Amino acid sequence: MTWPSQSDIKEVVRILGRILVLGLLLIGVVAVFHGQDQVFVCPMDPNVRNNIGGKCPICGMNLVAGIPEFAEYIMDLKVAPPAPKVMEPVRLEFDIKDPWKDKMVTHFQEVHEQLFHLFVVSQDMKVFVHDHPVFQEDGSFVYNYKFPKAGMYRLLGDFYPDGATPQLIAKTVFVPGQPPAPVTLSRDYSAKDVENMKVELVTDPPQPIAHTKTMMFFKVTPGEGLEKLLGAWGHMLIASDDLIDMIHTHPFLADGGPNIQFNVIFPRERTYRVWVQFQRLGVVNTAYFDVPVQDLH
Repeated sequence: MTWPSQSDIKEVVRILGRILVLGLLLIGVVAVFHGQDQVFVCPMDPNVRNNIGGKCPICGMNLVAGIPEFAEYIMDLKVAPPAPKVMEPVRLEFDIKDPWKDKMVTHFQEVHEQLFHLFVVSQDMKVFVHDHPVFQEDGSFVYNYKFPKAGMYRLLGDFYPDGATPQLIAKTVFVPGQPPAPVTLSRDYSAKDVENMKVELVTDPPQPIAHTKTMMFFKVTPGEGLEKLLGAWGHMLIASDDLIDMIHTHPFLADGGPNIQFNVIFPRERTYRVWVQFQRLGVVNTAYFDVPVQDLH
């Protein structure tokens, strides 16, 4: 038996060292490419995505690595008493259930500092409420309210079940009595003087077209003292004049200055009431505009 010489041993060690270095380099290359393939997406604004994560610049939510396929959850609404009367207390209970096993959902992600955003709009569009039902131990959300007039109301729930995608679901409540006259909306871009600011609107294109992007530019004056409202520089609710389409969205561009841009795709040829909310010096300002939308001819 012949033992390897010292030079042979050195050669083997040198070869093994080269193999180790190459292996480490290969692992590094694979890791880099894997990192480049990892895409982080905003659950609220899926067009916002990157390879490093962080927070969405539009809504402030955490970017997540991949989003589950969209599935509409079930929102059951219990009204007590079942036939509410004008200006009498009503208990509204919202039960969220998964679409596969019809089981109660008990875990939710915060969206703009709240687990549940509720919007209430009357059929004449003169009642507008943006508030937040209280989360209960059994997983339900409860909101106490007094309907100010008879007629139909649309209630929009905005929530984010854990492990799913954000949900926007509307329900209808009828309050017995003489309903208000049917609403007829016409274009209203006039400047609005509200609580402690003036709000102005310009759209691009000037005549919004259904199914295409409309840029909505708001200017608020005074421009000093603006503050984030529930984690965003503004909130917008859009409702079609027949109260079928309802959209809740947030600014596309805003930096705390007087100019705030929203981007909207209107779903149909209708006239839409657009409510916007901005906060200045601790005061929430709510203004509305009426925007006619046409099909492309």
